[in-house]
Parts: sequence; structure tokens; C-alpha cells
Amino acid sequence: MPGKRTDAPLREDIRLLGGLLGETLKEQGGDHVYETVETIRTLAKEARSGDAEAAARLENELQSLPDELIMPVVRAFSQFLNLANIAEQHHRVRRSRAWLKDPDSEPLRGSMEEVFDRLGGELDVDELYQTICSLDIELVLTAHPTEVTRRTLLQKYNRIAELLDRRDRVDATPDEAEDVMQSLRREVVSAWHTDEIRRRRPSPLDEVRWGMTVMEQTLWNVVPRYMRRLDQILRERTGKPLPLDVAPIRFGSWMGGDRDGNPRVTHRVTREACLLGRWMATTLYERELDRLIDELSLQCADDELVERANDAWEPYRTMLKRVRARVRMTRSWVDARLEGRRPPEGDIYLRAADLKEALLTCYHSLQHAGAGVVADGRLLDLIRRVTVFGVTLMRLDIRQEASRHTDLMDEITQAIGLGSYREWDEQTRQAFLIAELENPRPLIPRDFAPEAEAQEVLDTFRAIADITPEALGAYVISMAANPSDILAVALLQKEAGVRQYLRVVPLFETLDDLNGAEACMERLVQIPWYRAHIAGHQEVMIGYSDSGKDAGHLSAAWALYQTQEKLVQMALRQGIKLTLFHGRGGSIGRGGGPTHAAILSQPPGSVGGRIRVTEQGEVIQAKFGLPGIALRNLELYTTAVLEATLRPPQDPQPQWRELMNTLSDRAVRTYRGLVKETPEFIEYFRSATPEREISGLTIASRPARRKPTTGVESLRAIPWIFAWTQTRLLLPAWYGVGKALDAAIEGGDGNELQRMFDEWPFFNTFIDMVEMVIAKGDPAVAAWYDSRLVPAELQPMGEQLRTHFQRTLQAILHVTRHERPLDDFPVVQRSVAVRNPYVDPLNLLQVELLDRVRHGNEEELRKALMVCINGIAAGMRNTG
Repeated sequence: MPGKRTDAPLREDIRLLGGLLGETLKEQGGDHVYETVETIRTLAKEARSGDAEAAARLENELQSLPDELIMPVVRAFSQFLNLANIAEQHHRVRRSRAWLKDPDSEPLRGSMEEVFDRLGGELDVDELYQTICSLDIELVLTAHPTEVTRRTLLQKYNRIAELLDRRDRVDATPDEAEDVMQSLRREVVSAWHTDEIRRRRPSPLDEVRWGMTVMEQTLWNVVPRYMRRLDQILRERTGKPLPLDVAPIRFGSWMGGDRDGNPRVTHRVTREACLLGRWMATTLYERELDRLIDELSLQCADDELVERANDAWEPYRTMLKRVRARVRMTRSWVDARLEGRRPPEGDIYLRAADLKEALLTCYHSLQHAGAGVVADGRLLDLIRRVTVFGVTLMRLDIRQEASRHTDLMDEITQAIGLGSYREWDEQTRQAFLIAELENPRPLIPRDFAPEAEAQEVLDTFRAIADITPEALGAYVISMAANPSDILAVALLQKEAGVRQYLRVVPLFETLDDLNGAEACMERLVQIPWYRAHIAGHQEVMIGYSDSGKDAGHLSAAWALYQTQEKLVQMALRQGIKLTLFHGRGGSIGRGGGPTHAAILSQPPGSVGGRIRVTEQGEVIQAKFGLPGIALRNLELYTTAVLEATLRPPQDPQPQWRELMNTLSDRAVRTYRGLVKETPEFIEYFRSATPEREISGLTIASRPARRKPTTGVESLRAIPWIFAWTQTRLLLPAWYGVGKALDAAIEGGDGNELQRMFDEWPFFNTFIDMVEMVIAKGDPAVAAWYDSRLVPAELQPMGEQLRTHFQRTLQAILHVTRHERPLDDFPVVQRSVAVRNPYVDPLNLLQVELLDRVRHGNEEELRKALMVCINGIAAGMRNTG
């Protein structure tokens, strides 16, 4: 039956793409290269099946590879893994479509049909409808350095996915089928001859353009499809349509606005990022208007439209041509601003409401004139786009570290003779800031000339004042800890002349800051000025990356859960609405994982119909690169937030909290005992992983470290996890977990842990994610790195870590009662099994390359190492 899960088409696609790659390798590299790759592939598969002799031969084969053969071999395995990823993504879309086409199949888990079926019988129809219409979900795209694949190659991979979709057509003629095959062959050959490595580090504006590409190529067309599905199911289940002014999901961005630790993001970059968003929006709207003008040749119209069109023969075309002219004028205005010219005089669109008003006039006229079926086509899609994307596509957040604001405030207070703001205690700072916020006179002297870094912070606030409000979102303060951190940003907005203040969002990241978040926010919202300023709504961001690096995965996850609970209770006490902004990454150690499960595992009351979530790096391509997958992910976000709002999980039982506290305490002691308190750990980490070499990857505009030191503290969470992912040990996601679980099991709490896994969504999701990491990990591979790269005196540390890994695996299997990791996720289990024989040679080659590069400086070997890093990232399906 079509709804049944079958991997046969996926295996066929992988064989097809692998065969085309093999043909390309033979034609372009010659028989010797092809035969070498085939020998390595065969030995890797045999070694994976337990053949010790094959494993030894594989290692010898790779160690004896001459330098000139390393690059083609690395590229062959790397490209195969990328092609396998494409086939898997396409197969996900294929399965979803087969499921939807099968009248006898059950609805997909997490689909609108499935969730409405489950919730519909328990809820009043009006409650369901009102909740859907009030959903406020914002997905914030960030430029974190985790997308290692060049945009050029991503576009080729997307075209391959489109061709696989065309190949699935059952009614294709022989000529059409052959055309698809030739097109696939061309794309594979083209990808083979394309450099995998960026020759220069992307600028922040390159990252902005990349974000615009995702919007243009996928989301621009998927969003109307998503809105139509939602509208259709609302009509079926509630008898009411989705209102024209409702957008359950919108998009934000940090690209060009996130300056935390990235000196390349300046106030000028932020201005230009906002202009580029507006430029792309006008381009996309003009295309749609061209099509609408062609389509709406109708003459039937209501009196309002006839009057506004001046009794024109074709009133809709007349009206829409005016809109198009104004859109074109807006783009000319943007062009002039980008080029530093004086903008032309003319009427432009600065507000989405102005653009939507003209479209709604046409829409209502068609409805009144009896042509509603026409109104509900392309015109309705365009109106929905305006509702979701506005006139800037994404609102840009500004992010800066709290200490940078403190430095600026210190220079201001010293310049006006008040002493050092930095040295004041918290109460003195608050009193000063509140007094100045309430004082209408300017604080900053006209001749104020701070140091360059402080001047850049001040210039950023002045840029905010100059940028149109609809282009901007929130002002996020990283490493926030006290009310003064938030009040200082409010004051600096006042001093810069910002007319419509950006909402100020503190980001609590470290374990100490998370534990202090409730007290900080309660003190803040009790300040009369601030309480009036926020008008009953506060947003708070919680960071998964730095908390995990600071305390370990288990302790960070529990601290994040408890912090959310406390913030929810604080908001209830203070009578304010709370929006939680989740700073999640792609990897498990940075809060990543399946969207639906992650949202449903949040504490009761923490969602409440409102959520913001970062989508970072390679996750953007994985979730939104292909239309079918993008549509599915938008649906999953909607249904998960809906269910978490209407049917939140029960509070955990008291004994579970007590046990989690014990687990957390033991895990954080274990984690910090290694990472922060073992002096030789840093040397081991830098020897056993490609952390130093990863900094050579030109994958993002920002540096890998916040500060030029060698410790873990200054290393960003992404390269910290990236490095461990490369060696297949994935230490940040599990270290400390196994020891904590072991102690609980040995103490007689094994059955209670199993109950928690069965009945508590938070604990279930946490254990599932650790199990997924364990399934992808391989301590035997990590041992290869140690044997060649780690000094002999440090190798016992690696042995201890690998023992911890195995103990963690056994503890996880005890809790889940699985025989093997991922028994509940057979699709992922098979995916890992398929990849291993192709990732293994890359790991062995990486060890070889690291050894050769660290004892020499051959540029070609360094390039091969970068390709190898990319290939392993593709095989592991994430970086950091």
C-alpha cells in the first residue's frame, strides 16, 4: 500500500546517484582513482560488518595513499554522503505525499489532520479556532557558522532533488525519463567539478544574501501553500476560514544584526542588511504583481474599486499597475540608499499595511462581484504573503553582549563627571538609569567622543533610530544578568532618538544566569517605569549553547526547564504575558532535535500560543531547503505549539524533580571536573580533535572564539561541538549523563527512571536525543584519532572517555529498554547504518591528514582536510 513505509525507492535513488558519481569518478579521475575508491568502500563495508582483517587492510590502504590520491578519494566519499542526504530528504517528501494520497492510511503524526482529530473531540470548536488564529510563532534565521556547504553546491543539490521528484512520475515518456537521467548526470558532473571550499570567509552581508536566497527559492512559495492547508482544515473542522490578517508563523533574522563577538557586523552592515531585505521584498512582490496583472482582466467590480480606478475599462489591472509602480519606486529608493545616492522623490511602501490595503480593495471587490473563486487564487496568496513577510521579508534583531553597553555607559558617566558606571553596584546603576529614562533632557554631550568600540555601539543605536521600524525586531542582550543590563539598552535607545523602541530581550545563557533569571526579571518588571514601558508583555531568551558548554547537556537541560517554569510563574504573579525565545542550535548538545517533540516537552504553560526559536546554520537548509520538507516543518511548528497550548503536559511528580536534581548535580560535577578542572584536558582536546583546523574553515563571518585565548570558556559552543562531532565521540552531548544515570540505577532508581521516560515528555525527549547521539557516535573511530594524534601521556584520558561512552550507552539502554540505540526510530537507525561505511574512511583519512598537516604545511593537504571536514559533517548530518 502507498501509505506503508518502504525504503526500496530510497535505496534505488542512492544506488542511482552513487552509480552516477562512480561513472563521473571513472571518467574524470581515471580507472586507478575509481578502483582505489571502490577498494576502500568495499573494505569499509566489510570492516563495519566485523571483519577485523578488512579493518586492518583499510587502515593500511589509507595510510599508504600518496598525497595526490588523497584529495580525489576524500571528495568521492564526501560527495557520496551529500548525494545520500539529498536522496533521504527527497524520500521524506515522497513518503509524506504517498501517505496523503492513500485514503486508508492514518494521518501523519503531527499533521494538522492528526492533531485536529486528537484535540477536536476534547475541545470546543470556537476555542480551537481562536487558538489557531492567535498563534504567534516566529522562526529566526541566524548565520551561525554551521553551514559548511557552499551555497553554489546547495543549489545544485536542490536541483538534483527536483530531478528525483520528476523521476518519480509514473506517466513519464521514455524521452522524458531519459532527459531526467541526462540532467542528473550533468548535475553530478557539475558538482564534482565545483570547489567544495569557499576561497574567502563570507562577509556578514554575504550571509544576509544567503538568508534572502532561502526566502526567495523556498519559503516565498511554500508559505501560501501552508496558509491554504491551514485555511482548508479550519473550514472543514470549524466552518470558519483563516482570517486575512492572521499569520501564525512569521520570520525574523540575525543575519547582519548579530554583533555579539563579531566585529565585522557594524552599524553600516545593519543598515545595509535592512535595505537588502526591502530590496528582495520589492523584487518578489513585483514578480507576483506582473502575474496578477496578466490574470485579472475582469471588468466586474464594486463601486469602490470602480471609483478608485477612475472608471477604467479593466479596473483591477489599473489598480494593480499603480501598486506595481509604487513597488518599483520603492526599489529605486532602496537602490539609491544602497549606492549612497540621494533617493528619488516619490511615493514608496514603508509599511505593509499600505501595500495590503490596495490588494484588499481588489479582493473584496471580486468577492462582491461574484468572482470569489478568482479572488481566492493568486490574489489571496499575495495578501497572505504581505501578512507574513511584510515589506522587509524578515524583521532583523540586533544582538550585543551586555558588557559592551556597560563599557559605553562607563565612558558616558566619566565624560559628564559622574565617575565610573562600571564600578557602581546594581542599585546605584538602576537608580541612575531610571532617573535618566524619566528625564526628558539629553544625557550625552554633543562633543562626546568615546573610544572606537564604544562609538560603534552608540552608532548602532543611532542606526536603529534611522531604520524604519517595520524592518527591526528585538534588541537581544547576550550574557544578561541584572535589570540594569536591560535598562541601559532602553536608555541608549532614548539617547539615540529611537522613536519606536525595540523590545529589549535579555538572553540568559550560563548556569548561574539561568538560575538568576527569575529574580532578575521580577525585580525588573516591578520598576514602575519599565512596567509601563512594556505594556504587559515581556520576552525572554534562553540559551541552549553556552549553558550546555558551561554545565553539560543534562544539567543545562534541567536548568533550562526549571528557568522556564520559574519565569512562567513570575509572569503570572506580575500579571504580564511572557514570550520565551529559544536559542537552539542544530546539534543535540545545543538544544537541537525534532521540532515537534522539543516543543511538546516544554514545561506546562511555557508556550501559551507564543514562541520564538532560532533556526541556525545547516538546520535552515535541512528544514527549509526543499519545498516539501519546508511545508512539513511549518505544519509541525503550528501543530506542536497548538497542542502545547491547549493540552500542555502535566507537571512532573515531586519524586521526579528530586531525582532530576540529583542527576543534575552529579552530571555537572562530572562534566566540570573534566572540562574545567582537569588541567591537561585542553591539550588533549586540541590534539585529539580538529578544533584548531576548523578555525581555518571559511564558513562564517564571525571568529570561532569570542576572545583570543585557548580555553574552552572563550571557544564558542559551535566549534566546541563541531570538533567532537568530527571525531565521532560527540562528548558534549553525553558526558556526565551516563555517570549520573549509573549512580541512580545502582541506587535503586532504575524503575523510576523508566517511569519518567514513559510518562514525562521532557525526560523522554532528553533521553531520546542522547540515544540518537550515542547511535551516531563510535568510540572505536575516536580511538583512531588518539593513537595517531594524541601524545602518549594523554592517551589514558581518551581511554577513560571511551569507557564513559560505553557506560552511557548501557545506562541509556537500561532506561529505554531497547536492545540497540534507536529501536524506536528505525528510519534513523537505518540511515546511520547506511552512512557508517562511507564516513569511516573519511575519519581515517582525516586522522592521516591531520598528522601530515601538523608535521608539514602542504596547501593541497590542508584543502583536502577542509573537504574531509565537510564530508564528515555531511555524514553526521550536523556540525555544531
